[in-house]
Amino acid sequence: MPMKSTLTRQLIILPLLAAVLAMLHACGSASAVGRPAAAPQPFAQTYVLTQGASVAIAPAAAPGISGATAGAPSLKLERVNDSRCRVGAVCVWAGYISYSFALTAADGTTSNFVLSDSMPNARPSVTQNGLTFTLTGVEPQAVPAKNEATPDYRVSLRVSNAPSS
Repeated sequence: MPMKSTLTRQLIILPLLAAVLAMLHACGSASAVGRPAAAPQPFAQTYVLTQGASVAIAPAAAPGISGATAGAPSLKLERVNDSRCRVGAVCVWAGYISYSFALTAADGTTSNFVLSDSMPNARPSVTQNGLTFTLTGVEPQAVPAKNEATPDYRVSLRVSNAPSS
């Protein structure tokens, strides 16, 4: 008789336990439906790129951009345009230096933008896809001499999910 009693108890308790767990799961799911999505955590990261180099931007906690590194957007420094008058050269204008970037979102769409602190109608900061890109420096800063080879520029920029101030 003790074995029959244990079996009967198990047949009653197991379905009851399963029903309670299902109700708890349903309560938790229902309460999440009415809640607004959590605001993305602010982040700011500085990246240094050379011409042609790219980097995954993570964490990319911005609307429409995945936060996972595998699905994170990537940023590529497409080209450095240095039209500044070289040291020792005779020029009719001072020229400028600008940096062309390509931002590829997690879904594969690409947007392009230019940063410059010296080019007319350009800005040192821009917002694309909820991310703010701010030029923070370039090495070497000095204008190369007339007969010098074009340097391998290292461009520093700050990427954040907050508007630049």
